[in-house]
Amino acid sequence: MSNLISAVDYLPGISIDCVIFGFHDNQLKILLLNFKSTDWLAVPGGFIKESENLEEAAQRILEERTGLTNIYLEQFHVFGDRNRRDDEVMKSAMAAGGNIIEPDHFLMRRFISIGYYALIDFTKATPTPDVHSDTCEWYDIEEIPTLIYDHSLMVSKALETLRFFLDEKLIGFNLLPEVFTMNDLQNLYETILDKKLLRTNFQRKMLSLGILERLDKKMTGAANKAPYLYRFTGK
Repeated sequence: MSNLISAVDYLPGISIDCVIFGFHDNQLKILLLNFKSTDWLAVPGGFIKESENLEEAAQRILEERTGLTNIYLEQFHVFGDRNRRDDEVMKSAMAAGGNIIEPDHFLMRRFISIGYYALIDFTKATPTPDVHSDTCEWYDIEEIPTLIYDHSLMVSKALETLRFFLDEKLIGFNLLPEVFTMNDLQNLYETILDKKLLRTNFQRKMLSLGILERLDKKMTGAANKAPYLYRFTGK
């Protein structure tokens, strides 16, 4: 039996692709799907139901692939190049999964894709492949293999956007415990930005943003060496 989706109830010619970054213990990863019986990899994506708002569709796709709800998602780019697809890849990928796709099927038409990115704690996710994929797995951000279509471009644009807006989006990602040290925060920044930061400059910058509240010192070891604890204001 074919597991191809039908165009009924979906908006034609438009899709969503989610670049899902995972952070934990100073590691940054990305979630990728592997099409059935192929070596082709892609970022998770899907279509928009007639009954859904755009944000609802993006959240649904994220939940289906990670098992997580109420995750901060940010729209970062619209991909509309008329040459962004490869029909032979689509036909071959579907055939590898046991589906023969007809030339007039809606999957063979031109699609504009709305790109979203998310940043989550990858230890809290349950990666789940879709019906056309064998696996849904985390890959180290430094070892991303070649992706289909323009998905490599999607990842690079999403990472560029994540880094550029990290200061103002940081609270929404909810990656740190309720209270944390400045060193914890700096480790998060250095992992995402992929570079070392000067401690004094970083602390000065973060305190100037007005998003941190300093609490009592962390009571470990000598009091004069114990680091201060912080939390985000408004949390």
